[in-house]
Amino acid sequence: MSKHARARSRRPRTSAAGRAPRRVALVAAFGLVAFGAGWAYVTDGSEQGSEAAARAATDARPRAVDRAARDTRRDPMQGLTGVGEATRARIPADSRQLLLVTGESRGSSRSTATLYTRPAPGADWVRGASWPARNGAKGWSAERTYGDLTSPEGVFELTDAGGLLAPPPGTRLPYDRDPAFVASGRGVNGESLEGAFDYVVAIDFNRRAGRSPLDPVKPEGEEKGGNIWLHVDHDGPSQGCVGLPKEAMVTVLETLDPAARPVIVMGPEGF
Repeated sequence: MSKHARARSRRPRTSAAGRAPRRVALVAAFGLVAFGAGWAYVTDGSEQGSEAAARAATDARPRAVDRAARDTRRDPMQGLTGVGEATRARIPADSRQLLLVTGESRGSSRSTATLYTRPAPGADWVRGASWPARNGAKGWSAERTYGDLTSPEGVFELTDAGGLLAPPPGTRLPYDRDPAFVASGRGVNGESLEGAFDYVVAIDFNRRAGRSPLDPVKPEGEEKGGNIWLHVDHDGPSQGCVGLPKEAMVTVLETLDPAARPVIVMGPEGF
């Protein structure tokens, strides 16, 4: 037997009992490593969850568009000038066309007429064309009576039109062309009334909507008067109507649309 063989034969062998503690130590060491890795994962996941929660809280703030809408202050006048809060509240919410006639003072027969439109019900009004106008010789009254030479102040619908002349192209209001649209006599200051009723839009004050401006019926009684119209200005004050330049009447008739529920808002400044 060689020396190498004898040397190998004398090497002590490790018993199964001796190997067991080593295996336990390895398993224990592996378990500690795995536990540490798991704890690190849980800790890291918890931290990531906290960061995500923080981001979510930040993202819960109003979006830029929402903040802009919130911070936008609506015009308290809704785009109309010279009109009081009570009068604005009487304007129908679904009206999208409005003719504002503002008198220089309660007793003045001079005023300004301005067309307004808005893109949708409830939106602010957008100013359009404007013209000088004339109203009742003695100004305005919230309690008008027949013959008092005032124009009624308030908010009234515009539903019917007519005149001595044919309607301008594009007219959408019901239009009654009739030779009876001829003014008789003279104006308050003695001026001629010729051509005053070439174009007319009835103001729905003490009248039946849906009929010719010539309709004589006054539902609220004769004492209030009636036949209050928009018509062509005759270079003088009226008995209660509102006079506009002829080209303005053409524009009004071409613009007003029954689908937009047009109204006239008329009275002295600030009414």
